[in-house]
Amino acid sequence: MGLSFSSEISISIPDYITGTNRFQAINKLLVVNQHWKKESWNKLKELFIKMREVGASDMEVGGPGAKNYIWFRIFGEKAAQKDLGTFTEDDITCIMLSVLSDEQKLELFKNKNIDFSIGIPLAPGESPSRFRSDVYYETGSLAGSFRRINQKLFPIDSYEFPEPILKRLNLGYEQSGLILVTGITGSGKSSTLDSIIDLNNHSNSGHIIIIGAPIEFIHDSDQCIVRHRELGDDVLSFKDGSREALRQDPDILVVGEMRDASTMAMVLEITDSGHKVFSTLHTSSAVESIHRIIGEFAADEQERVRLRLADTLSVIISQKLVPNIEGKLVLAKEILSVTSSVIAAIRNNNIAEIYQMISEGRKYGMFTIEQDLFNLFKLGKITKETAVNYANNKKRMLQLMQA
Repeated sequence: MGLSFSSEISISIPDYITGTNRFQAINKLLVVNQHWKKESWNKLKELFIKMREVGASDMEVGGPGAKNYIWFRIFGEKAAQKDLGTFTEDDITCIMLSVLSDEQKLELFKNKNIDFSIGIPLAPGESPSRFRSDVYYETGSLAGSFRRINQKLFPIDSYEFPEPILKRLNLGYEQSGLILVTGITGSGKSSTLDSIIDLNNHSNSGHIIIIGAPIEFIHDSDQCIVRHRELGDDVLSFKDGSREALRQDPDILVVGEMRDASTMAMVLEITDSGHKVFSTLHTSSAVESIHRIIGEFAADEQERVRLRLADTLSVIISQKLVPNIEGKLVLAKEILSVTSSVIAAIRNNNIAEIYQMISEGRKYGMFTIEQDLFNLFKLGKITKETAVNYANNKKRMLQLMQA
């Protein structure tokens, strides 16, 4: 339900005061009335607890689009949680402002958006649960998105990576190379990446530097010393963090996302210097990932980038979360392991040939997303319709079904 003091805000602030001016006026009231701020913060905590209870991965609040409801994504489906009641726009503003520092509020009012992470114990004596958060403007209202970060990592064995791939992910077997985990938003890239980091943390001696926006899972140093650097608080950009890492003696560098050409260029340079680098891309296949990196650069730079990528790329894991027959989600993935044939295809700009290499590269630990979806179908985990709907190459998917 909404906040107990909503009517008092309506009386104190005229309706004609809107947008940033209204947010700032509400913020002044929260400063004066600290018990209002505490109630707002506790309401957000209640919503986080509810997310965990029902298994929600994401929550959306505020803005006209929400229609005054709280929205949860549960097993891939996002819906209004009408049993939680309604919240006015002022309620949501109070809740959003209650979690932000003064500096973060200034950034929000200036840029109309702020990304950050929250760590909060949801029960007495618990370790903090972490949420990736984004607060933004929607037609003059404040809205927020929150993603719940799993506090327990999936064991690396649960991903069923082939043994040749597990070795390439492991610093103990391969000390350099670029490894990409790709997929659309919400496909579990961060969870996969954290499980790979965990594998290295517990099985190798070294230094792992993680640059995130924001930092999600916090790794406890074990055999490796693990450092976490969050954009905004600890480092200015992925590019700056990557460049600075070269002076910090890393064995593994984790760049949360390669968003632009300058970051990609820096990642390739660091990998080329003999480091093991992990990163992510918003792409749905290995071939698309290669095209995306090269295509981010100007035409006169693309050949140089393509040659450097051929020399540094090690593994691409492209993944999707697809609905299973129980109404939950199961991981489907495509894996490219860079062999001498793949290197030649990249260097000679024959990238379209790589899909066939993946489909025929089982002995190297490779398979296409279509092959993995077909396997999930044969195991009775997903329906035929789901396999076809989530395939990148539907023609190839149907051919597999008919074989």
